[in-house]
Amino acid sequence: MSLHEECGVFGVISPQRADVAHMAYYGLYALQHRGQESCGIVINDDGVFSSHKDPGLLSEVFSADILSRMPQGNMAVGHVRYGTTGGSSRSNCQPVEVNHQKGKMALAHNGNLSNAAELRDTLEMLGAIFHSTSDTEIIAYIVTRERLRSPSIEDALSAAMNFLDGAYSLVLMSAQKLICARDPHGFRPLCYGRTPEGMYVAASESCALKAIGAEFVRDLEPGEILVFGPEGIVSRREHCGRQKKKLCIFEYIYFARPDSVIDGVSVHGARMQAGRILARRHPAEADIVVGVPDSGLDAALGFAMESGIPYGIGLIKNKYIGRTFISPGQNTRVDQVRIKLSAVEESVRGKRVVLIDDSIVRGTTSGRIVKLLREAGAKEIHMRISSPPFLHPCYYGTDIDSRDHLIACHHTAEETAEIIGADSLGYLPAAELGALIGGEGYCSACFDGKYPTPVPSDTRKDRFEQKLSEKRRKS
Repeated sequence: MSLHEECGVFGVISPQRADVAHMAYYGLYALQHRGQESCGIVINDDGVFSSHKDPGLLSEVFSADILSRMPQGNMAVGHVRYGTTGGSSRSNCQPVEVNHQKGKMALAHNGNLSNAAELRDTLEMLGAIFHSTSDTEIIAYIVTRERLRSPSIEDALSAAMNFLDGAYSLVLMSAQKLICARDPHGFRPLCYGRTPEGMYVAASESCALKAIGAEFVRDLEPGEILVFGPEGIVSRREHCGRQKKKLCIFEYIYFARPDSVIDGVSVHGARMQAGRILARRHPAEADIVVGVPDSGLDAALGFAMESGIPYGIGLIKNKYIGRTFISPGQNTRVDQVRIKLSAVEESVRGKRVVLIDDSIVRGTTSGRIVKLLREAGAKEIHMRISSPPFLHPCYYGTDIDSRDHLIACHHTAEETAEIIGADSLGYLPAAELGALIGGEGYCSACFDGKYPTPVPSDTRKDRFEQKLSEKRRKS
């Protein structure tokens, strides 16, 4: 068990027909770190929708030939997916497309609904038929239902938000409008910008705006609905202020790219601050500070700057491993960590090493990384983690659905250090999380168990698939 990336959403609207497919492709490419299971793009050419989506990385799903055959249009929405709910089949690829008597819609979603199981049960009892096992289709169904009784798509989305609990940052496209929405807690990031050509772009992270030459305008407020259409830009805030802001703190620790800025806070700066705090709260006598690529590097630099211990490159990541990498089977005596990471012996041989990583989940990967450094000749290894220990499941998108395999639920820091082979272990104190972003307004339920929404009755990641299996057995 290890942590995986979140999903990434992207949308673009142009004042005239343009090559929006390539715009979406490059924007999603900058968000590839958020999801590597599947991807998709839907083009809107004056109300005519064209789409392509499949499991795989962007470079696998969208070849140059496929991109060249996608039509020009005035709008596009795109998605890169890591499935925290539902399987990895093609039916769960996004954006979700819907045709109804009032028109068409394409929807891309980042986050997890905490009341998804209850909503799905209610909708199925009313006759709804679902084609996927993701909660995104639930959102699309409710929005469509409300659209049939509402004067506009933005009114429908606003009405639908009254039924949704949990995390959702959405990019939605109708025949004439591009609409973005962020849940009232603001669990997941969402921002928008403008290109020199007058295109408006929405994305999960600001790094995607920079990738296509768009200037960042601002982040959406929690609960805000932003409409780009014939009337220009309209901000609807009827859901704003209904809940306390609870942006997932793990966006800063792990999920987001370090060059992104979320809600006015630099991700790189937040990780540097985590490293500084670790150096103060868990100092170590050492010769070098080493970060685990990629999300441990910024914190390692912060630790080195605060402690005065030199920063060094002790681990190299194989940058060519992606989703299609064939993991070694049980009969193959090859350690997957060795394929993904390699120790730099010259940097660590005979030295006392401070090793910085973003988290420990089960402890298996950490143990293998420590072993790599030991074999490279490290004399001591003092592991420091730029997050508090994981003690609780997450219902808003982080891939932690059970306490069973969380090593911190069953072992102290001292015991965990012994298990992974480190000389010492120190976590970022939960009380210091606010210092990463300079204030409150974050969710840390996976660390402290303080959930902003009711806890779901069924918390399994594959709950929809399990229910389908149970229904088949009964029939």
